[in-house]
Amino acid sequence: MGLMTEAPRADTAQLMELLSVSLGVYYGDFTVAAASENLTASQGKALTVLRRGPAAMRSLAETMTCDASNMTGIIDRLEKRGMVRREADASDRRVKNVILTAEGERVTDAIRAKMRTTQEGLDRLSGQDRDSLYALLERVFGSHPAS
Repeated sequence: MGLMTEAPRADTAQLMELLSVSLGVYYGDFTVAAASENLTASQGKALTVLRRGPAAMRSLAETMTCDASNMTGIIDRLEKRGMVRREADASDRRVKNVILTAEGERVTDAIRAKMRTTQEGLDRLSGQDRDSLYALLERVFGSHPAS
């Protein structure tokens, strides 16, 4: 009888490196898909954040970790294309909420559908592996809905 040995465990640095590579692939895939819809990566990201629900300009800028003035330009361009609209907040008229339109939803769905590398990678996972990956990512990063 041979001794059973456990596979070596990945250390934090190795996990961070794999996350970095994985996110690089995802971000590259996302950027190409957004460009195919004539959007910058930042415009595409704003749409995916808004897919979760309306957001105030300030919180949208915080979520996307960008300057409020930059966020204004991003939203201005998306609004001109009919993908978002601004609405005064019901409880504070000085606050502008940004809301995804039906066109914005369509474009967000089109971007996700065009992310072939990411789709193919996830399609290689069994249902159980998908559930495990979801649970692990939720434990690592908290319960933020996926972009």
